[in-house]
Amino acid sequence: MSGKSVRIAHLYPELLNLYGDSGNIITLAKRLEWRGLIPEIAEVSIDDTPSFKEVDLVFIGGGSDREQRIVCEKLLAQKAELAAYVADGGVLLAVCGGYQLLGHSYLMGDEKVEGLGLVDFYTDRGDPRLIGNIAIESDLSPQPIVGYENHGGRTHLGAGVRPLGRVLFGHGNDGTTGYEGCWQDNVVGTYIHGPLLPKNPGVADALLSAALERRYGDGTLEPLDDSVELAANQVMADRLLSGEEKE
Repeated sequence: MSGKSVRIAHLYPELLNLYGDSGNIITLAKRLEWRGLIPEIAEVSIDDTPSFKEVDLVFIGGGSDREQRIVCEKLLAQKAELAAYVADGGVLLAVCGGYQLLGHSYLMGDEKVEGLGLVDFYTDRGDPRLIGNIAIESDLSPQPIVGYENHGGRTHLGAGVRPLGRVLFGHGNDGTTGYEGCWQDNVVGTYIHGPLLPKNPGVADALLSAALERRYGDGTLEPLDDSVELAANQVMADRLLSGEEKE
């Protein structure tokens, strides 16, 4: 063991675990352990008031509209603390409903709900729902990022916000622009779940490297044997990009 640890806050898993989001936490923990690093996982329940001062990586998953609203109200009370964490280079991954919370607002039915405003975007709604497998090209990962999307939201990025990547197959943020997710500093938001990280080890390592760099000044990660993970990624990417599967 190197003695180095990464402190991960999993926000409200009892509410936001609609698409196997706990698999993302397992992936992060295992990729640390396999390198002799120590994962410190804090599951933050809705009755807790999290402190982000001692956290290296924050994860927010996806949930139903009702659960997303409960979490949004809770996080709005912590908005200043979370914004300070992000401004200090804190690493944050938000998936699906959690992604929508990062923007200025999102629609729940016809109601416009205030978001956290951590990234310059907003989300409205459209028909039909954007459902199916997805593959994107992103500088965050040497391989295509693959997974599944299922959302009625249409997320519109501000002019200066970098998308996570370019859609190769699927719908992405809004089904029209050809972009998916957002990537601002150490904040990553995406509609890709299923969960995201097991088939996309490059994304997991990018997040862990950023967390280690911020805490220790060295984000170097020893290479792992990712043959199984990369095979799973390639099977899905090949199927989607070969035209075997229709959108």
